[in-house]
Amino acid sequence: MVVAVRRRRALLSGWLALLFQQPRYGGCGSAKTGSIGWWNRRIWSRCPWHQGAAMAGKHKETSGESSFPKNRGEEDNKEHQAGTDMHYPKETVRKRQNSSRSSRGSDSSRASRRSFRLDYRLEEDVTKSMRGKDGKFVNPWPTWKAPALKNILKWALTEKNNSNVPSSKEELDKELPVLEPYFVQQPELAGRTDSGIRVTWLGHATVLVEMDELVLITDPVFSHRASPVSFMGPKRYRAPPCTIEQLPKLDAVLISHNHYDHLDYNTVVGLNQRFGGELRWFVPLGLLDWMQRCGCENVIELDWWEENCVPGHDEVTFVFTPAQHWCKRTATDDNKALWGSWSVLGPCNRFFFSGDTGYCAAFEQIGKRFGPFDLAAIPIGAYEPRWFMKYQHVDPEEAVRIHIDVQAKKSVAIHWGTFALANEYYLDPPVKLEEALVRYGLQSEDFFVLKHGESKDLHFDEECFENKPTTFMSTPMDVDKMICEVQEEENKKCVLND
Repeated sequence: MVVAVRRRRALLSGWLALLFQQPRYGGCGSAKTGSIGWWNRRIWSRCPWHQGAAMAGKHKETSGESSFPKNRGEEDNKEHQAGTDMHYPKETVRKRQNSSRSSRGSDSSRASRRSFRLDYRLEEDVTKSMRGKDGKFVNPWPTWKAPALKNILKWALTEKNNSNVPSSKEELDKELPVLEPYFVQQPELAGRTDSGIRVTWLGHATVLVEMDELVLITDPVFSHRASPVSFMGPKRYRAPPCTIEQLPKLDAVLISHNHYDHLDYNTVVGLNQRFGGELRWFVPLGLLDWMQRCGCENVIELDWWEENCVPGHDEVTFVFTPAQHWCKRTATDDNKALWGSWSVLGPCNRFFFSGDTGYCAAFEQIGKRFGPFDLAAIPIGAYEPRWFMKYQHVDPEEAVRIHIDVQAKKSVAIHWGTFALANEYYLDPPVKLEEALVRYGLQSEDFFVLKHGESKDLHFDEECFENKPTTFMSTPMDVDKMICEVQEEENKKCVLND
């Protein structure tokens, strides 16, 4: 009883101190961080925005933002809310990429900023990003509810943590094995997917995607903690399958939002040191300055529904699309940066990355506008307790609904099995996903789960939606065999056509 009382006092003290503390920051490139008391160590891993002192980014107010009705039924009388045209352009799509959002230190970044057409097949409205009266971004859907202090305290102090992550490495290796990715031994195979798409899960929300002669990575985190400091904060219980140095050559990085388990300073610096200005960073509105202070020059900052491309690969379009979440890295920067998902549209393949999100109407809009997607990466973890987490994190059943809404042919499960960020049992997400797939009449291969470091190749015939993919287990022999089989199939088709 005494221990329980002390624990709850410590948690309460930590949360209150966190919310009203004004840390000292040293900037993005600085090693200085705010001092953190002993109480923060006890409650750090339970903080929903992965709190702590951080590299504070100066928020830049950007013109051209627009609002949108919270309810589609209110379109008629709120169409021109705040003096902004709510209709998405029909003839052409123009990015509001003025000089205030350019990568001022990068000629290559400025040179590649241009407008071009997308195949917008529907002319209906879409939900634009919105700001409140204080200039901070807000979620425009009725399915959103901001986490209140009393609910944070209720979760932290009264809810039982059922994650039960084993401390034994042997048990973890058995339940969640970490494989060496195929590209560690054979990096020359990276990007060689013919007309298909290949995905490799590197833990949490980090996936390596190869499609249409591009290699891209989502929300890369290679640090052992989702934290601004190395000695405290949510710790990985499954190590990264590879290092930054072992990655193949990357063309693009997609960042969904700025929480520490999705945007890691050390990883950003490491990737920038290795790939330099040749690596293009796609980030949400409000993150450009932070990225530049990290040394990144080739940065494209986008609002919802804005798009751009990688230089030399104009045929592949990167569109920043909506999601229901929020942003925070410091005690005072709530929602000064935007959050969202990404739709990557190529001539042969389409890939959707949802980032962190609660369930909302945006995914049906994305599916109608850009679907069907050949592959979607959708979170299935960090969802308990539902009364608190449902607004910001989908559960496995809602993940299946997103899979259906965006019209994904296949989906890969992410955001689980790496960090213990919520209260569900650490092995529950795949089990609950399988149950949800059965309820919706889908197969396991429609929404699959990968081991850490494992890869899957997807090859779809344009006339066959249900064509099944080829799976390999991250060994050079399997990769070579897979490539030979695909080439043989293509040769057979050519002979038959002749």
